[in-house]
Amino acid sequence: MAKDVVPEAARRRRRPTRQGTVLSERLIVDTALRVLREHGGAGLTARRLGTALGADPSSLYRYFAGMDDLVRAIGEELLGRALDSWSAAGRWRTDLRALGLAIHSSYLADPQAAALTASRVTGRPREIAVDETILGILRTAGFPDATAVRLYHAFIDLTMAFASLDAGALALAEEARTKDEKMWTSTYARLPAESYPHIAATAPLLAARMPHSAYPVVLDTLLDDAAAQLAAARPPATARGRSARRKGPAAGG
Repeated sequence: MAKDVVPEAARRRRRPTRQGTVLSERLIVDTALRVLREHGGAGLTARRLGTALGADPSSLYRYFAGMDDLVRAIGEELLGRALDSWSAAGRWRTDLRALGLAIHSSYLADPQAAALTASRVTGRPREIAVDETILGILRTAGFPDATAVRLYHAFIDLTMAFASLDAGALALAEEARTKDEKMWTSTYARLPAESYPHIAATAPLLAARMPHSAYPVVLDTLLDDAAAQLAAARPPATARGRSARRKGPAAGG
């Protein structure tokens, strides 16, 4: 059973660790990210984290209910970094695209952490702020609530799916990742046109594109569809003008 987390005011460590640092939730999350970069998801253990902090592993449970709670906090940190790097321009499509790219980039900056957290729901303040921002952009743009929720669902799942996919590639050992990327020139580009005419015809294009993420392309497709839906839901300008003229005399009378 997970232990109860000690309230913030009561859990402050009075004495520094063996390394001379004072524990805090932020320090533990930052150290956990470093452990993930060095050892991967399987290497994130209370014992290894305690060693990195110079503290007894049991002290971690004064800040987190368990290692799963820490994983949620790591995901929260990645989302928080994305939100901090983003600013609104006041145009819904531009803002949503920029936020999606910011989230994707934040996760790819820590691929080991992304692979561990992209599928999780943290329920923490920064994640909630991201969700509120996305829904706010869509509702302010004029999307009906049901459509806004559907687009939010598609947008956040698309973003997290690509964050997980692309982070998985980055998390590979460099030798394995390089070998995968070269497969487009070492294997696909050499397939015989008699058996694989379509691959052979597009091999140079495949080699140039496939090592890169498809997220921006798919994101633009989603946003293009959303923009088309929004335009279709709005009455034409001429119809609005006729409606206003019809209402004018009645309002004046």
